[in-house]
Amino acid sequence: MTVEVQSQATLIDNVKEDVIKWRRYLHQHPELSFQEIETSQFVYDTLSSFGGLELSRPTKTSVVARLTGSQPGKTLAIRADMDALPITEETDYEFKSQNPGIMHACGHDGHTAILLGTAKVLTRLRDKINGEVRFIFQHAEEQPPGGAIEMVRAGVMDGVDMVIGLHLMTTVESGQIGITSGPTSSNSDTFEITVLGKGGHGAMPQDAVDSVAIAGQVLTNLQHIVSRNTDPLDSLVVSATKIHGGSANNVIPDKVEIGGTVRSFNPETRDKAPKLMERLIKNITEAHGANYEFKYNKGYSSVYNDELVTSNVREALVEAFGEEVVQHTKPFSGSEDFSGFLTKAPGTYFWVGTGNQEKNSTYPHHHPKFALDEDSMEMGVKAFVHSVFKLLN
Repeated sequence: MTVEVQSQATLIDNVKEDVIKWRRYLHQHPELSFQEIETSQFVYDTLSSFGGLELSRPTKTSVVARLTGSQPGKTLAIRADMDALPITEETDYEFKSQNPGIMHACGHDGHTAILLGTAKVLTRLRDKINGEVRFIFQHAEEQPPGGAIEMVRAGVMDGVDMVIGLHLMTTVESGQIGITSGPTSSNSDTFEITVLGKGGHGAMPQDAVDSVAIAGQVLTNLQHIVSRNTDPLDSLVVSATKIHGGSANNVIPDKVEIGGTVRSFNPETRDKAPKLMERLIKNITEAHGANYEFKYNKGYSSVYNDELVTSNVREALVEAFGEEVVQHTKPFSGSEDFSGFLTKAPGTYFWVGTGNQEKNSTYPHHHPKFALDEDSMEMGVKAFVHSVFKLLN
């Protein structure tokens, strides 16, 4: 082990207790998207205590810290999200949420603590850094249109050459890291369909245009878009997740509302899906004498990991943890607005495992009993620190 690597290891080890302490404070004080007032102030004050950082508030509830190394070089941005979810926590931790109905059920408290720990370590290693490290503490990942694109418009990515981020994942075993080049998360869109029929008595359907029966056909046929209009080797998910219509057992309602989500990886498939959906909805409703309304909203785009940046980060992770720890992972059908930063610079986004049966940290994300294996956060700090030196030096 070289003196430089040993110095990094010592600093990372020394910051571990701080990272856990910061995460637990954040977990106790969760705030929803676009409302991270106390969270962003805590981050700002903590960063201020490190010294050597140029701090700014590009939006009302976000923070950016810039660390300039001793030698000129490229600029690397590292991002962490800070917002929580409208979920009532069902854990027994002493540091459980103190804000009723709000919970860090996706690990963003851990992401924020990891990036704070990374910033503290790197400020002590400033004289060994070439270029600039830009720490981005982002608001509102959970609520489209999201905080990433808002921060991009505020200029936080100006002059950035590369950007990286991570997500703590209970579906990945603690002690493991997942990374892959190419698409990593899916495009995430939503739709609203209203079938407009003609109301009437349930005993006399001939005098009505049955929006319920027509909506049933729409629901069934939506799946033909996946099974019969999409290449089997090209992933597409069309899920109807809500349906509302009617108020009485003997009344045919005049309308039924359907909502859901569409997930894809290929941009062409994403653009094709709403066209196929509307063609199907139009033909079915017209065939039965009904009308329709169709709204399709594009959400977060797919996170696409740049091959070169990903290769370099993977090398850094293997050097830090060993080949057996770093896994090649499949694309994830969830969504992530980290993609907003990738519109300005190439980058990579990887998964740090926090799933540990013994520590009760295997509940899925967005679950009221979601928990982290806090040992995984030290791994996150180490992953970021090693990636910085691989990418900048």
